[in-house]
Amino acid sequence: MKINFKGLKFLAAVSLIYLTLFIFDTSNTFASIQKSGTILYNLLPIFLFIIFITAMLNYFLKPKEIIKHFGKESGIKGVIYSVLGGVLSHGPIYAWYGVLSDMRNEGVKDRLLVTFLYARAVKLPLLPFMIDLFGVLFTIIMTVYILLSSVLQGVAMEYLEKRR
Repeated sequence: MKINFKGLKFLAAVSLIYLTLFIFDTSNTFASIQKSGTILYNLLPIFLFIIFITAMLNYFLKPKEIIKHFGKESGIKGVIYSVLGGVLSHGPIYAWYGVLSDMRNEGVKDRLLVTFLYARAVKLPLLPFMIDLFGVLFTIIMTVYILLSSVLQGVAMEYLEKRR
């Protein structure tokens, strides 16, 4: 398995910028490097968590198994699974990008991926907080609106794909 380090050019560019700044303003550059190190140190547990979640998703969610329910013949079942998956999914969206990309490469319709991504706007753990702030009726209407919009976004995506 070949590992691709796509960020090496970016890292080299940032390093070059820091080196150039270090030559012209040593004290501020050093303070900047210290601040960057502090931020990186604070974010390290989050990065490790994201790597762990991504590894678990890649291990347990096999795109070929999932594709059966989201392929070209999935119909309304695929839409329902996309909406439910979007609502139940948690974590940062970038943890899902790899899985969604694999699913797309295996033949999942873009329409269903759009529906999934849009349905992620409903956050189950935050619903009680939303109810407390806006009330039950507002929360129900807003949630239904988001879910219907996720399906409409998927339909719009399919329409735009056909026009291409």
